[in-house]
Amino acid sequence: MSDRELCQAAYQEMYRAMITRDIPALSRVLDDSFVLVHMTGMRQPKSAFLKAVANGTLNYASAEHDSMEATVHGDTAVLIGKSRVRAAVFGGSWHPWRLRQDLQLVKKENRWLIALAEASTY
Repeated sequence: MSDRELCQAAYQEMYRAMITRDIPALSRVLDDSFVLVHMTGMRQPKSAFLKAVANGTLNYASAEHDSMEATVHGDTAVLIGKSRVRAAVFGGSWHPWRLRQDLQLVKKENRWLIALAEASTY
């Protein structure tokens, strides 16, 4: 697989792990420096994000990926992912979302890890 395809695979693995609440797998695909920037502007570090997925504060039921555009620059990459996601977050009801994630990835020990995810809609 090319680096671009490996970045896309990391994006897909992030969603798979969020949907199944596979916290060990989710932790492996996120860099220790990971931060999720929610649509509200709230910044959530890796430990808080993993806890929120594990305890159901952030619930994901499905994700269908419309596009994953990755650009690689050496050991860093940017990926813009657009996915139709069914989620219930922060105590709200289930809703479909057209969720855009702007990711920054870093390559460490031949693995692509997600360091930053900025969420918005499309």
